[in-house]
Amino acid sequence: MIGVFDSGFGGLTVLRELVKALPSHDFLYLGDNARAPYGGRSFETIRRYTLEAVEYLFAQGCPLVILACNTASARALRTIQMEDLPKLNPQNRVLGVLRPVVEIVGEGTESGHVGILGTQGTVRSLSYPIEIARFWPNLKVEQQACPMWVPLVENGELGSEGARYFVRKDLQALLSRDPLIDQLVLGCTHYPLLLDLIRSELPAGVNLLNQAAVVAEKTREYLEKHPEMEDRLSKSGRVSFLTTDTIEHFEQGATAFFGQKVQASWVRLDSFSR
Repeated sequence: MIGVFDSGFGGLTVLRELVKALPSHDFLYLGDNARAPYGGRSFETIRRYTLEAVEYLFAQGCPLVILACNTASARALRTIQMEDLPKLNPQNRVLGVLRPVVEIVGEGTESGHVGILGTQGTVRSLSYPIEIARFWPNLKVEQQACPMWVPLVENGELGSEGARYFVRKDLQALLSRDPLIDQLVLGCTHYPLLLDLIRSELPAGVNLLNQAAVVAEKTREYLEKHPEMEDRLSKSGRVSFLTTDTIEHFEQGATAFFGQKVQASWVRLDSFSR
C-alpha cells in the first residue's frame, strides 16, 4: 500500500487526488487526530509524532509513505529521510508535500512574486522560502500565517461570514505587504476546502496553486521513474482509513475532506515511540 499520513483531516484532500491519479493502487490513510493540530508544537514533538506514524505505516506494509501534512513535511521530513530512514528501512521512501509544489511554483508567475498561505508552524519553519530559493533564486516570496483557517474548516464554517472575514483579513495582510504577488500557494491541505471563498476575495490575475493536485501528479511521475518502488505496491483499488481519535469523530469529519463516506479503524501510535 501507499501510506498517507496527516496530523488530522487535511491530508484527505491529498488522498482524494492521489486516488484519482492512481486509481488501481491501494492506499492506507492514517490521521493522528487525537494529537492534532501539530502546528503549534515543538520541532522535537512534531518529529517524534511523525516518526511514530511512519514506523507504523511501514509495519503495515507501506514501502512508500507520503507526509500529506505541511507541518510534518516542513519540520520532520528531512530529518526522517536523512537520519531515521537508513536505520528503519533504507529501501522504503518517505515523501512530503512541499517539494512537489516548490518544483513548479516559478512556472505560474509573471511578476516573480509568490505568496505562501500556511499554518503558523509551516510559516515559522521558513521551509517554503528556503526550498524555493534553491529552485528559483530570483523569486520574491512572502508568507502569511492563517491560524483561523484550519479551525474554520474543521468546524464546517466554509461559507460563513466568520470564514469570509478571516480569509479576507489574511489575504489583505499578505497582498498589502507585496501587491505584486501573482502566484499564491495553498500551503495547507485544509485550504482546498476554502478554494471558492479564497478565489472570491482575490484580485484578478492571481493564480492559486492547489497543493493536493500537484502532489498527486508528482507522485504518479515518481512511480513512473522508479519501477523498483512501483513493483512493490499492491493494486486492487482499495482505500483504508486509520485514526488515533474516536472512529465516530473521524468518520464524520472525513466525509467533507475525502468527498465520500469512509469507514475507519482506531489505532494507537505511542507504542512506536523511540
